[in-house]
Amino acid sequence: MATVKIFDTTLRDGEQAPGCSMNLEEKLEVAKQLETLGVDVMEAGFAVSSPGDFESVKSIAGIIKNSTVASLSRSVNKDIDASYEALKNAVSPRIHLFLATSPIHMQYKLKMSPEQVLERAVEMTKYAKSLCGNVEFSAEDATRSDREFLKRVVYGVIDAGANVVNIPDTVGFTTPTEMYDLVAYLKENVPNIDKADISLHCHNDLGMAVANSLEGVRAGATQVECTVNGLGERAGNAALEEIIMALGTREPFFGCETRINTQQIYRTSRLVYSIIGQTAPMNKAVVGANAFLHESGIHQHGVLAEKTTYEIFTPESIGINQNRLVLGKHSGRHAFETRVSELGYALTREEIDSYFVKFKEICDKKKTVTDADLEAILSQKEYNQSLYRLLTFDVHSGKNASAVCVIRLERDGGQFEEVALGDGPVDAAYKAIDKITNAPESVLEMYTIHSTSDGKDALGEVTIKLRAGERLVTGRGLSTDIIESSILAYLNAANKLLS
Repeated sequence: MATVKIFDTTLRDGEQAPGCSMNLEEKLEVAKQLETLGVDVMEAGFAVSSPGDFESVKSIAGIIKNSTVASLSRSVNKDIDASYEALKNAVSPRIHLFLATSPIHMQYKLKMSPEQVLERAVEMTKYAKSLCGNVEFSAEDATRSDREFLKRVVYGVIDAGANVVNIPDTVGFTTPTEMYDLVAYLKENVPNIDKADISLHCHNDLGMAVANSLEGVRAGATQVECTVNGLGERAGNAALEEIIMALGTREPFFGCETRINTQQIYRTSRLVYSIIGQTAPMNKAVVGANAFLHESGIHQHGVLAEKTTYEIFTPESIGINQNRLVLGKHSGRHAFETRVSELGYALTREEIDSYFVKFKEICDKKKTVTDADLEAILSQKEYNQSLYRLLTFDVHSGKNASAVCVIRLERDGGQFEEVALGDGPVDAAYKAIDKITNAPESVLEMYTIHSTSDGKDALGEVTIKLRAGERLVTGRGLSTDIIESSILAYLNAANKLLS
């Protein structure tokens, strides 16, 4: 059976979407999880675009051993040089260059003739190949390109050494039938097409990114480019979890498989959502809260009789396991470590020690700790431990009265205390934190709170977004006390602005 390669671009195309930016530590955590998931290729960034992106690509290339690490480049020497420098220590590097081939892009963006584009594509592919043995060429806006011209470009770059040719639906314009026909056309009319993988990179502007990708695979494409949770520019990209489960669930129909560990899908999705400060829509395919819920009486009866009547894959297959252990304040380290492992987490000894302390703190506040609670605890990673840490807070609030908060923080062994008034307890707490930290002046762009489980003692998970100039950071906090959750989230974001 053929194997379809999964090229994940969450760290490049996904991360550049508005509100989805990540810092270096967060990118490294996502990269390690993508490796655990089993992606064949991860696009770590656009090395030439900024010093931060260069460092991200370089750092990810230095730690990933079991996946190819790619860096995006325009078809110019300086971009390719930057990608090479960032990737040169990778176990398996790939330079990914692109150049638009559609008439509208060539005329208005590139201001180049088709012959100039063809010459540049071939020349830059040869140059990239001289630096790196693994080269991918993307014909940007391929689905709106003239087929005869696209055929010449694809032939030229493969002849110049490209290992992969990518056929992007850059603006989400095409339909499944057209994508099938385009891939079939290239397979039939490009003489050297068997010397390279055919890749697809579909955007979701018309809601057809996954369908277009799957039809391309059916026509013979051997690589799919996608992002966790479908993140990306505008309406996003083809969703990795949907592509994988479609290919796996309908394996006989598509006649191919992937090397993805599907039991890591849910954890990967949750990790990315938590880092960017979002949650999955309830009806999101595969990972949404309602994906395995059945309210209709007919559906409930069918599922109780035989799950496959209405569930085409199981929660366990994507890493949502049924809780077999009840954890609480009397649970020991071994039970905690066992459950964390069953949930798919491979933690270091130091991480186990740190999270076990947090687990015990939560146990003092609620009777039973659920899997959802554990997932929330494990997602609350402190990236700036050397900065400010919450010691105590005291808030007073009431109807027709200003709220007041006294807060005490610790940094580098020193303690700092301030008091502030506010329109409510959260506002007062945030103003007190600002007095202590002197963080860059910022605007609170988003504040959300949701419970991780049911019951009066459920953990409240607060996510905020702070904007300071051009920087947008996400902060997260977790506690059974929503005021404490709010303070922890704001402090997490303030530390990021200070780091």
